[in-house]
Amino acid sequence: MLTVVRNKAQRYFIISGLLFLLFALFTVFVSCFDVQSIGPKQSMVGLATINQYMFQLIGVHLTWYHITDWLGVVAILFALMFAVIGLYQLIKRKDIRKVDRHIIVLGLFYALVIAFYIFFELVIVNYRPIILENSLEASYPSSHTMIVTCIMATVGTQLSFIWPDKKKLCFLINTIAALLIAITVIGRLVSGVHWFTDIVGGLLLSASLVCLYYAVIEHIK
Repeated sequence: MLTVVRNKAQRYFIISGLLFLLFALFTVFVSCFDVQSIGPKQSMVGLATINQYMFQLIGVHLTWYHITDWLGVVAILFALMFAVIGLYQLIKRKDIRKVDRHIIVLGLFYALVIAFYIFFELVIVNYRPIILENSLEASYPSSHTMIVTCIMATVGTQLSFIWPDKKKLCFLINTIAALLIAITVIGRLVSGVHWFTDIVGGLLLSASLVCLYYAVIEHIK
C-alpha cells in the first residue's frame, strides 16, 4: 500500500513538472511570437492572429464578467473558511506543529498561488483586450481562472479530511466545485476581458499547481 501511495505522489509530481514546463514554453511563445499592436492603446499582444480571431468571434459580454467575479467571491469564501479552521487549531493547540498537516499544506499552496498572482501583476506579458477602468491591466495568465481553479480543485480533498465519514456530501461538493471551475473558465473567455491565450495560460498554470498540491497531500498521507 505504501508503495502505491508513493507512486501516486511521484506521478503527481511528474505531471505537475510537465505541466509547468508546458506553461513556461507557452508563455515564451505568447511573449515572443506573432506580437502585434492589436490591444487597446496599441498595446502589444503575442500570438496576435489567434487572439484577435477568437476575440472577434466571441465578442464582449460583460454580464459574464460580473458572474465570474461573484464565483471568484465564492472561491475566496472557501479559502477563508479553511484559513479560519487553521487559525482556530493554532489558537487552541498553541503550536503550529500541531495544526493538521493538510491545513498547513493548503496554506502553503495558497501562498504559492498568491506569489504567482503578484509576479504576473508585475511582469506584464499581455494587457486586457478591453479597458475596464481607466488604464491598461495585466491579462496573462488569467488570474481569475487560476485562483478559482486552484481553490475549488482543492476543496473536496480538504473536506474529505474534515468529514471522512461524509463521502456523499464531499462528492456533491466536489461536483459543484468542478461545475464552478467550468463556468468560470468558459465565462471568463466569453466575457471578452481576456485573450484566448490568457485563459489557456491560466489553466496550464493552475493545473500544474493543483497537481503539485495533490502530490504533497499524497506524500504526507
